[in-house]
Amino acid sequence: MKTTLTGVLRAGLRGLIIGLLTLAFLAPFYLMLRNALMDSRGLTSPEWTWWPTQMHWENFTALFGDPSLHMGQALGNSLLIAGITAPASTLLASAAGYAFARIPVPGRGAMMALVVATLMIPGSVTFVPTFVVVGSMGGVNTLWGLIVPGLFNPFAVLLFRNFYLQFPAEIEEAGRLDGLGWFGLYRRIALPSSGAMLASLGALAFIDSWNAFLWPLVIGQDPSSWTAQIALSTFLTSQTINLPGLFAGAVVTIAPLVAMFLIAQRYIVEGIATSGLKG
Repeated sequence: MKTTLTGVLRAGLRGLIIGLLTLAFLAPFYLMLRNALMDSRGLTSPEWTWWPTQMHWENFTALFGDPSLHMGQALGNSLLIAGITAPASTLLASAAGYAFARIPVPGRGAMMALVVATLMIPGSVTFVPTFVVVGSMGGVNTLWGLIVPGLFNPFAVLLFRNFYLQFPAEIEEAGRLDGLGWFGLYRRIALPSSGAMLASLGALAFIDSWNAFLWPLVIGQDPSSWTAQIALSTFLTSQTINLPGLFAGAVVTIAPLVAMFLIAQRYIVEGIATSGLKG
């Protein structure tokens, strides 16, 4: 009886903790949606309201009706940039990780050490040189200038290398007996077997590209090159602060990320678990 009571108490405590953590996780989304449906007077009122008595859906329509905001085009730019950057950077990292794990070339360890060393270099150190190079090549206000610098991810290379080091070499030996070279082994055996890693790192790359702000702000100087995050920042200026529009824009821009996470959460967990970095 005592054991049963202890088990019930433990289960109740776990449920309480999970419930509190869930509420803490959902609280920002609730506040964001609540504020997006209120007007400026309600947002700045000292009296707290859990939900607006009159929902202002026009805050969302105003996002796409403002000709100076370019929200529709900015969302399209963000989707295009993230849609190209995520699969391209993931495939490049996968190919590099396989090469470091399998192809016996002189200095392979030293080159991998250099790749890992780049993880310790702050982005602020390489930001100006990268801008100078991209700007000198005519990359300002262009989509390729926004995309190309984000295609190289040393952390993803490290994860893929660890994954392929754990991949059974016997399977590749069977492919080598069939006459496959390194590229054939990678394309026909190793790459299809890394689906979870591709999905998880691709989803993380999409989220990282979608949330990028500083680099698109510097490169995309023309409104036609704005991303969703840059368009969202226009609600905060030194003259005015449009709080309802800001929260409505936040809801619109975060919706693709929420959908991406809900779809790929299982692959993210599985991919990290099989990356070789688990405890």
